Amino acid sequence: MGPCWPLARFRNDPQTPIWSQKVGVYETKGVLQMLAIILSAATLLPASDTYSLDQVLEAVRQVETGSLPDQGRGARGDGGLALGPWQIHRAFFIDAAERDKSLNIYSRCLGELDYSRRVVKAYWRRYSRAAYDRLAAGCGSLSDAEAVSRIHNGGPRGGKKAATRAYWQKVRRLLSI
Repeated sequence: MGPCWPLARFRNDPQTPIWSQKVGVYETKGVLQMLAIILSAATLLPASDTYSLDQVLEAVRQVETGSLPDQGRGARGDGGLALGPWQIHRAFFIDAAERDKSLNIYSRCLGELDYSRRVVKAYWRRYSRAAYDRLAAGCGSLSDAEAVSRIHNGGPRGGKKAATRAYWQKVRRLLSI
């Protein structure tokens, strides 16, 4: 190994443990330069496999009402108990409205895309704050997307319910496209 390999320059003294052996100035400078280059490159590279809140919102909407016209506006599911593009139930709405006082009319979820989106965001933020925050910042992981998707489908403890796994797989396939 040549001089570019800084760890090859450790002194080999069998009497002194490796962690206490001195490293020369040349080696320390080289290590610091390499570290600076690696960190600089890492910040310039786009993060792979990161997801935004909008991507997950759209994937969940697609699973809920994707094939319906007008992005699911006017959709009624579960025998009329779930409304709009994200199929929002009354209990879901009430939970979200407790966190966002501007959400005050459940029936608006039926036809207003932006209003429904605000309801979903308030609910996700309430029950999975850390995952929501990372997704909102555009640096969410697949685990974050899974957390909010399964909560959307199964309620506050949806992430622990086996019944939400199939739902998550549908959302995941849409995120992979």
